[in-house]
Amino acid sequence: METLLPEVGPLVDKLNHVARHLKATFVGKDDIIDLLCLCLVGRENLFLLGPPGTAKSALVRALAQRLQGQTFEYLLTRFTEPNELFGPFDIRKLREGDLVTNTAGMLPEAHLVFLDELLNANSAILNSLLMVLNERVFRRGQESRPLPALLMVGASNHLPDDETLHALFDRFLVRAHCDYVAPEALTDVLAAGWALERRAPAEAPTITAQEVLHLQAAIPTVDLTAVRPLYVDLVSKLRLAGVAVSDRRAVKLQRLLAASALLCQRTTVIPSDMWVLRYIWDTDEQREIIAGIVDAVVHADEQANRHPRAAGQDAPNADVLLREVAALTAQWDQPETSLAERTAIKDQLRYLHGRTQWLTNEVQRQYVQEPLDALWQKVLQA
Repeated sequence: METLLPEVGPLVDKLNHVARHLKATFVGKDDIIDLLCLCLVGRENLFLLGPPGTAKSALVRALAQRLQGQTFEYLLTRFTEPNELFGPFDIRKLREGDLVTNTAGMLPEAHLVFLDELLNANSAILNSLLMVLNERVFRRGQESRPLPALLMVGASNHLPDDETLHALFDRFLVRAHCDYVAPEALTDVLAAGWALERRAPAEAPTITAQEVLHLQAAIPTVDLTAVRPLYVDLVSKLRLAGVAVSDRRAVKLQRLLAASALLCQRTTVIPSDMWVLRYIWDTDEQREIIAGIVDAVVHADEQANRHPRAAGQDAPNADVLLREVAALTAQWDQPETSLAERTAIKDQLRYLHGRTQWLTNEVQRQYVQEPLDALWQKVLQA
């Protein structure tokens, strides 16, 4: 497998660091955080479904604070007007006979857009929203301009109940259920919440909008050739099971497969990157069906450098990583190790480094990183 461009790898580490920080703050929301980062890199829309009080808004706000760019958040009602999202007409231009929208601080200028209670959208804003979500273009009258939005997130506590709103829902490629945490995790949630109350404000890791753009620009460099036959077969099985995967959605999902590979420091998609297809359901009833079909493919791929979400786990095992580093070190130290084997060790080291960044416990990560860095020094001095 080819390695990432030198300028991309550090940016991947930076985004993964942001994700780890969010996971330490929001207990039991690792899957949502991973999807937010995945959709950010893949520049696709994410829909969050869940009852009030499940941290949907808080999660998006926390990511927005770490994304050093402009954000736009709005709670939609049945009476929301276009001006509230896109801005009013510029009065000075209007006097000159031109219909120009003053978009300062509004959706058309935002890098991250969060539309809460999305399915309250009315007919007055629906067509404009469809264009924004589908084409990343703002059109109003004769105005037309591309949008800088890196990520658009919609949230609701219910699914669409009519065809008009279903068209809006369809513009969100990925759908995630954001529910209350499991009873066994409630103690950790309470402890984390109380720790936030007592903790002095600390500097959180950040990533700039420009850096995210560099990550998005790296998506086309990822190779999907090896998994495409398996991907076609998986899409066909989902369709046979009654899941509507249109050609358009199948094409767009490839960006998220590539984003999964990129976040694992890879330039080649492997079968386990198809974990994201678990989140393309239209109804609650489909979730279990889709998971069964997708997991049969994903779990069969046991490559060490797979995305942690592929196994449904929160992070790699630190002890396992440490043993792998020790084994590679022992192999490198053997005089009879061939040049080809040493080249393979270098590749494995890069993958181990990426997996180490997924460890959420700082002490464990440092514990693994020290021998990993020591081996890297040996490699560089050889």
